[in-house]
Amino acid sequence: MVRMLKKILWSLAFSGLLVGCLPVQEQMRLEQDMGEVKRRLAFVERKVTSQSLDLKDETGRGVTALTKRQADVEANMDGLRVELQTLQGRLEEVVRENRQLRDELSLMRDDMALKTADLEERLSKPPAPAPAASTPVPAPAPAASSGEKAPDDLYKEGLALVLKTQKYGEAREVFQKFLKEYPDHHLAVNATYWIGEAYYGDKQYENAILQFQDVIQKFSKHPKAASAMYKQAFAFHAMGDVQNARVLLEKLIQTYPQSSEASRAKEKLPEWK
Repeated sequence: MVRMLKKILWSLAFSGLLVGCLPVQEQMRLEQDMGEVKRRLAFVERKVTSQSLDLKDETGRGVTALTKRQADVEANMDGLRVELQTLQGRLEEVVRENRQLRDELSLMRDDMALKTADLEERLSKPPAPAPAASTPVPAPAPAASSGEKAPDDLYKEGLALVLKTQKYGEAREVFQKFLKEYPDHHLAVNATYWIGEAYYGDKQYENAILQFQDVIQKFSKHPKAASAMYKQAFAFHAMGDVQNARVLLEKLIQTYPQSSEASRAKEKLPEWK
């Protein structure tokens, strides 16, 4: 089941990468067009210079004709300069779109990796042993009263608000309610983490950093601590603080060297300079 999920998730990521190739191809085409325009412009400039020298040697009889030819060439040069400026503007736009798409694909890959890791963690846990005959069976947890949701349902509601509908403010309220009503639940660490993701989705990067720090301090031995430190680095990077982003990635590699986030941090460090 895990292998099948991984194939589905990575096939989605691969599809996203194919889409991402389009802006890159457009960027390469624009760069080639700009190179061609620059070559044409250089040729015309050399031609103007040559004609200017010839103009000095001409007698008065040919001056008028040469002056007209030079005016035509200069008009052609102006047209080439306008074309070059247009291509440069479009190229800058494509570069920005390409950079934004790479960031979005990177976040998509990170989210898919987190989901896969969570699923593997749940499936790898051995089933709880049956209680011995002499051990009294604990009473079942009280059912949620009318109007209240069971903890698992409340948690799933918050997760859907983050991952499916991107209603980050509502998601934070649901997770905060979950932590208030079920502070000792085994999903409390996940709820704390996803509050940080909800802040990140709303581009409230400072709040996200503080929330992820709460995960690291309260649940330092939990796998979510590595995920929280990794997303802290992304939050600093989104704020333009590349230095602190790199420091966090390096700390992640040292503190949680066996985590999948550490492997991704090693890949990301050369890109963040």
